[in-house]
Amino acid sequence: MPKAAADLRHLAVPETRFDVRVTPKAAANRITIGDDGLIRVYVTTVPEGGKATAAVIALLAKAIGIPKSRLELVRGETSREKSFRVVA
Repeated sequence: MPKAAADLRHLAVPETRFDVRVTPKAAANRITIGDDGLIRVYVTTVPEGGKATAAVIALLAKAIGIPKSRLELVRGETSREKSFRVVA
């Protein structure tokens, strides 16, 4: 059963890398962590022109407690599976 994950501050350490699974066109913006540890990000934005990725970055940055500029997309620009890195 997924747990609500409004607080991801433990990821705020520089050079931390983590993977997420994105669901665009969701009913609400939210982040959950499954029992397997997978971070799932649900955004209401449509996946066209990078809009969904931008919404994911904004949502993750807020949950981690860092500026959006410190969150770098490493892999998966057009994929549902994305990897991010926290930069210093």
